[in-house]
Amino acid sequence: MIKVLVVDDHVLIRKGLVLLLESYPDISIIGEAGEGEEAVRLALKEEPDVILMDISMPNGIDGIVATQEILRHSKNIKVILLSMHDEEGYIQEAIEIDADGYVLKNSQGGELYHAIKQVHKGEKYYKVGLPPEQIDRLFENKGNKQASILTLREQEVLRLVVYGYTNKQISEKLSISPKTVENHKSNIMAKLELKQKSELIQYAIANHYIDSQ
Repeated sequence: MIKVLVVDDHVLIRKGLVLLLESYPDISIIGEAGEGEEAVRLALKEEPDVILMDISMPNGIDGIVATQEILRHSKNIKVILLSMHDEEGYIQEAIEIDADGYVLKNSQGGELYHAIKQVHKGEKYYKVGLPPEQIDRLFENKGNKQASILTLREQEVLRLVVYGYTNKQISEKLSISPKTVENHKSNIMAKLELKQKSELIQYAIANHYIDSQ
């Protein structure tokens, strides 16, 4: 039996995934989460075999940061990222954080089940419509991404800053002091050699930390 945790901030999508996967006799849904922080908490508590993780979740920790946090504490959990985007930048970021799979939300139900089976066996599953040689090249380029110079905490702060959170709000969400938040912001700007917040937002969009829409 494969224990699966389903994470998506849209209730209807999440419930649909649960309903779909419950139809397979070798899948057991051990929990659901609607946000990144809840996903991390449930993952570390329930220790699922596989997590289906939505990338784009607002109001704090998104799927990328949640995945990093989970994998930092447990190397046994497999994570499949769910996304509407098949652009190379998103897939490269998934590879950078060691996600085991990447599946588009418009995929057929059978493909999602196959992805779970594959990653549970220890294999990668990146079927997103790109040619296999292009996927191979992205794996070969792992580690070359400029954003990797930022620490996990700095990436969390970056996301919250560009979404408009104040230092106080960020400190409350991340359980750190406002001064520590300001220090992280200064370090981010220095590392990326940026001077203004507008440049930071442009950087965040270009590196797929936030959507440009």
